[in-house]
Order: sequence, then structure tokens, then C-alpha cells
Amino acid sequence: MTTKPLHNFHIPVMGLAYTIDSPIRVAQYGISSVISIIDDEILEKMKNFYNQKFNLDYLKISSKTEDYRAKRITAYLDMVDDIVNEKFESFKQEISKNREALKDFMTMLPNTSELKDGLQNLINQKDNWGSAIRNFIESNLKPGSIDVNIMTKVDKDNYKKGEQLSVIHNDAHASLRGFAKSKLSSSMVLSAGMNPRLYSYIEEFEDFFPDQKGVLKKKIILKVSDFRSAMIQGNFLAKKGLWVSEYRIESGLNCGGHAFATDGLLLGPIMEEFKQKKNDLIQSAHALMVSALEQKGKPGIAQPLEMKITVQGGVGTSEEHDFLLDNYDVDSVGWGSPFLLVPEATSVDTETRNLLLQSKEKDFYLSNLSPLGVPFNTVRGTSNDQLRQQKESHGKYGSSCPKKLLALSKEFSSQGTCTASRKYQDIKLKELYSSRETCTDEEFNRRKSEITDKACLCVGLVNAAYMEHNMEIKGEKQGVVICPGPNIAFFDKEVSLSEMVKHIYGNTNVLPDNQRPNMFINELKMYVDYLKKEITESSAQITHSQSKKWNTFKKNIFEGIEYYHHLFKESPLFKNGLENITLQLQEYKLMLAAIEVPQVEK
Repeated sequence: MTTKPLHNFHIPVMGLAYTIDSPIRVAQYGISSVISIIDDEILEKMKNFYNQKFNLDYLKISSKTEDYRAKRITAYLDMVDDIVNEKFESFKQEISKNREALKDFMTMLPNTSELKDGLQNLINQKDNWGSAIRNFIESNLKPGSIDVNIMTKVDKDNYKKGEQLSVIHNDAHASLRGFAKSKLSSSMVLSAGMNPRLYSYIEEFEDFFPDQKGVLKKKIILKVSDFRSAMIQGNFLAKKGLWVSEYRIESGLNCGGHAFATDGLLLGPIMEEFKQKKNDLIQSAHALMVSALEQKGKPGIAQPLEMKITVQGGVGTSEEHDFLLDNYDVDSVGWGSPFLLVPEATSVDTETRNLLLQSKEKDFYLSNLSPLGVPFNTVRGTSNDQLRQQKESHGKYGSSCPKKLLALSKEFSSQGTCTASRKYQDIKLKELYSSRETCTDEEFNRRKSEITDKACLCVGLVNAAYMEHNMEIKGEKQGVVICPGPNIAFFDKEVSLSEMVKHIYGNTNVLPDNQRPNMFINELKMYVDYLKKEITESSAQITHSQSKKWNTFKKNIFEGIEYYHHLFKESPLFKNGLENITLQLQEYKLMLAAIEVPQVEK
């Protein structure tokens, strides 16, 4: 069977539950998607929901069960695999018997697809149509991958009866074990930076090592934002005999969820570096891996294994999609936020989806909502926003914190407290009010916002899935938190899965005729705005290292603008908008030059 994926796009993880059952919805069409596996409670509830819906016999796993987190994750992933395989078999049956269904499926394939050409040739045949199609489908089709995501930093210590459990029972460790023990043959996406302790734990599971034929049952994907980070993390894993099968590069700011801004490095120059130095990544990791496998007495790997480079963050047109594939030799492009407007693909409640449809560019912003203390992309007017404002008007702040996944602050308790919790915010507000006399109104309000802006993501990011499936929501009312990338501002209608896929491949257009800026220009704007805001809002005494950091940031953006000037001039794509793009680059160059970085004497 061919290993070539049917599609050259994938659906990245979104929130804790927006892609929780996306493989069940889209994998039969060969579309790969990613499930977040950090919250075992939503996985257990979704498993029970589908158990009932499809009359399956998966047992409930109580939170009193030994190692229940990992066991729940394994059971859910095994169930998703069963459902996907069954749906895939039914789909193959349908398209091998029904010519119209087959034609519909073909319209969803990339125009460059050899599979599409092969099917077209068979459709044109008059004789033995059915059996020829059946054989071809059997040999060439496979479902999309059921991949999983673990945020490496969400790795809270856990306790039982006041006693701290061993590190393998930490949240991210248990999630990793849950995936490792599942029957899936797919990939684990590790995001949010390096966690050496978690990375070392991967060694405990055979599925992550190549077999005698050099095949990996379970693969590692690292989500990174620059080449240096990729090289460090890839070599760290290679020294343990572990291979990174894919580097998933994400725009630092033009993305959904948490925004990990680079030091002013823009997506184009980052992609260029990966293109130029991919071989360095491969050779470096391969040499280290060979030696590690030898020391472990495992089968050796003469040739490096496959290593993919993929990219995501802010893509919105087929022209941008094709450009990323062709110019940077990437294997796949991630389309995230636009799929929030595709009910067939993602789990979003009606009210929140309507909010996304109606919201304009100004409504999407980089917030301080996240208890992780990392800027977080969101939209104004969510039900969570409204509920928090109501509570705050009565002088009530913070959440009851039922799940504690982000209870990572050790400031007031060795067991950890979440900065969005009522317990934490009450203490911090008390401290703030006690120092009221010593700070200005402006300073007081800024510090108060810093404390109270934090939202309960553990509940807010899963509620939409509960609501869409009409599942009971227990506990304090939290509403919905959603984390789309700013690019979604330019999409304004709900579309079918087929329409969105055709849009990606340039066979239809679902965007309105408004002036959507090019994805690279949009990201550039975000970086210029980010630097300006960082400098104007900096309240602390500015240090030499801070000043140096901002100067580097500014220098990197300037270099990025020069890179784009050359890139757009030479590219055969984007010719229609070239004049506008050139003017915008010039405009942001002037804006950047006008930003003054405070200089500090050494």
C-alpha cells in the first residue's frame, strides 16, 4: 500500500476539544487531524457518547481506577481508530459502487494528485469499471492519520491522599503513556517547547523506536518556531535513539491558541532556513541516532528515516497554500482556524460559531487570558467573557478550578495553584489592595487586570464540544473560550467540508471580496504591532538586556522585510497583488523605523 498521503494539508489541534473528534468526522476522506489528549475527562465523556451512538462495548473508566488518566486516553484513541476504520471501509464500498459518490470524492483531491489522475482514467473506462475501481481503491486509499497533541509544559505533579505520585503520573507523562499504549499507528505532536524529563520518558515505549525494517509504529512531530530550536530538540531525542519524523513550523503570532512570538523572526525567513538546512537536521540526527541505537542493542538504521517539514499559521488562499508547498518544499500545510467554520470537521457550538462569522478584524486580539502567562489569541464577546464581566460587576473574580490542569504556580502551594482560580486571584487582589496607597490609578488598574484577565481554559475550551453534542455540563457556569488565529477574521460564512477542501486546492473560493492582506504581510503587521506594544506598555525599569532584546527583534523584522522584497519580486505567484504588497512592505518598514527602542547605559 502506498504511504503517500491523499492530501497536502492537515487540520492542526485546536484548543482542548475543537478537534476532539475530527478524525471520526474527516479521516475517511484521507484528511489527517490532531486530537488534544491532555484532558482525560472530556475524552472519557466523548468515548461514552460515541459508545452509545455507535452501539460499541467500551467500558467506562472511573477516576478511582489505578492510572485512570492514561487508561482513558488509550481507550478513547482505540475507539476512534475502530470507528475511523469502519467508516473508511464503508466509504470505500460506497465510492467503488457509486460513480457520483466517486466523482464527488475526486473533486476533494489535490489537482496535482496522481491518485486523482488514476481514478479519472478508470472512470473513463467502459469495461470492468467496478472491479478495476475496487482494486485501485484498495491499493491506493488510506484514511487520514489520527494524530495527538501534548503541550509539554502542561505536566502538573499529581497527588493521592496528600502524597505526591511518581513523575510518570504527571499530566503530560500520563498522556504520553496513554498514546503509547494505544493501538494507533500515528504521530504525537509535542508543542510549547522542550520538556527534557518528558522527552526522556518516550524511551520507555518500544513503538517509538524503528523495527527491523526501519518502520516506526508511532512517530514524533515537534512543533517549533525556528530552526535552532528544531536542531537542539531533534538532537536531544536522537541521542536517545528517537527520530523526529516531522518538524511542524508555526507562525509565532499569526496562529490560533497560545502565541509564542519569536525574536522578530518572520515566517518566510524561518521557512527559508529550514529549506536550506534540512539536510543538516537529517544528518546530525541520523549520526546520533545510529550510535544511540547501537548502545541500546536495537536494530540499526543505515539510511536516515523520512523527515517531513510542514508549516501552519495564517494561510487563507490556495495561492498561499501552493506557494508554501512549492517555494519551501514543504510536505503539508496546516489549515486550522478556517475549519472552525466547517461543522462537518470541528466541534463548535452554534452560538460560538455565529460569533466567529460575525466578528471583524478588530474583534480578534492577543489576550492575557491564559494561566500559562503566554499571550493567547481569542475573540471578543464569547460567553466566557460575558459571564466573567457579570461576576466582576458583583466583585467576584476567578474560577472554581475544577480540573486543575493548569495549576502550575507554586507561589502559594507546593501542590500548585492555577492563576485563573478564585483562590489565587483572591490572594493576589488582597495583596494589591494592601499596596493601593503606593501606586498610581493607572498602575493599580494595570496590575488588577493582569490578575483578573486570566480565564479558566480547562473548562472554557471544552464546553463548546459538550454543547454541540448536547452533553451535560456540571459545575460552575464558565461559558466558552475559543482561540482562533486572527486570519479567521477574513472568513465570514459557514461552509461544507467539500467546499473548504476545494477552496484550499483552488477549485472554488469561500472568501468574500474584501481586501485580505497576504499571510506574510499580516504576520509582519502583527510583529510590528507587538514590538510597539511591548515597548509602550513596559512598566518595569528597562534593563540593558531588555533593550538589547528589542533591538534584535527590530533588526530581525527589518531583515525579514528585505527578504520579502526579493521573494515577492522573484515569485511567479502573487503577481496580481505585487504592487500592493510592495507598498505595504514599505509602509511597515517606515513604521518599524519610527519605533524607538529605549537605550540603556551599561
